[in-house]
Parts: sequence; C-alpha cells; structure tokens
Amino acid sequence: MQKFRASFAHKFRADFVRAIFVLSFCLLPFTFCLSQEVVDKMVAVINGRELITYTDLLWQLALEPDKPLDNPRSDDLNRALQLVIDQRLIAQEAEKLPPIAPTSEAVEAELARLIRFFPSKAEFYQRLSRVGLGEDSEQLREIVRQRVAIENYLNFRFRSFTIVTPQEVKDFYHDVFIPRWRRQSPGSIVPTLEEKQAEIQDELTENKIASDTDEFLEDARARAEITNLSTL
Repeated sequence: MQKFRASFAHKFRADFVRAIFVLSFCLLPFTFCLSQEVVDKMVAVINGRELITYTDLLWQLALEPDKPLDNPRSDDLNRALQLVIDQRLIAQEAEKLPPIAPTSEAVEAELARLIRFFPSKAEFYQRLSRVGLGEDSEQLREIVRQRVAIENYLNFRFRSFTIVTPQEVKDFYHDVFIPRWRRQSPGSIVPTLEEKQAEIQDELTENKIASDTDEFLEDARARAEITNLSTL
C-alpha cells in the first residue's frame, strides 16, 4: 500500500508494499544493546494515548536492510517516526470497525515477504536481534500481525470500493502506457490494449488506492493531536 506499501499506499506498500509501509505497535519501554546500552525514551504521543518510543523507530529501521542501526541518521529516524505515526492513526481508525483478525497463514506469509528483502534468513534475524527482536519474540510476531491487520483494513476501506472503468483503462493506455513504452523500449512493437488490459487495470487500481490513502492520512493527521516529546 503506498503510503504503507508505497507511501502508505506509497510508503506502506512500496516500502510497505515496496519495503511499506514494517512498523511497530508495542508501547512497552525497552532497554537493548547495539554497540552500547541505550535506554529507551519517549518520542511522541498521539491523541494522548498512543506512545511512540525510540525503540519503535529502531524496530522500524531494523526491518529495512539498507538503513544503519549504529548511530542512525536523523533523517532516517524522522522518516520512521512519520511512518509510525501514520500507522498508529490507521490503527485508531480501524478500531471503529469490526476487527478483521489476521490469520496465522497471512502472518507467516508477511514474515516470509519481509525476510526476502534480506540476503538470507540468518542475516534477517541477526539484524533484528541487535534491537531485541529475537526469532521467536512476541514483539516481532506482534509487529508482523499488526502489519497484516492494517493491510486488511486498507483493503476493506479502499480496495473494496475502488472502480476502474473501461474508458479509464483505454485513456491510460493511449496517454500513459504507449508513451512510456516507447521511451523505455524504443524501436520495439507496442503491445495491444488487449494484451496489457489486466496490467493497466491493476496499476490504475493501485494508483487510486494510493491517492485515497494519502487523502485519508492527511485528514487523520489534521484531526489528530500529535505531541513531539524529544528531538531526533
């Protein structure tokens, strides 16, 4: 979803469906070791009840293979904070609907997807162990379970009601797909609309979900009371 998998539908899906949107919901204070002992600290509070800690941000960064864990960069920490805030806001909205409980199969599938971003399963768990997330830890299972729960909510809220018309597919084919194909594959034969119809339908669907999710998050942020408790 790209603000959660591509921003949440951008971040969430792309990061977070492209490396998405990988975030934590645990609120317990936690002390752990990287190169030295670091005492957890409170970073922000959302609506007076959702606490975000420094550990939450490190757990987020640990699940992204290209982000440093020793002396993490301020930009990376602030980006992680924004993602966690978005995640918590979605979770609060999801509480207003009947829960869509993640199945154990869906949780295992999401965990396997995360592992594939790393060179090996061993390296994945070795990296996570540096921030206190062991292979069998309840915290890791909860992070993955909450990721799936948010994906379920976004699918219910947006995907179920997203409609792409045949005219939209046709317009996209002529206005976007053909020019893009000619730039990327000069001299090659352009596929027909019939050959690419399903692919274009999927792309337009994801674009609409991304746009709807972005608007939803902007509105949620505008209505939320977000208090920063420390500088990153």
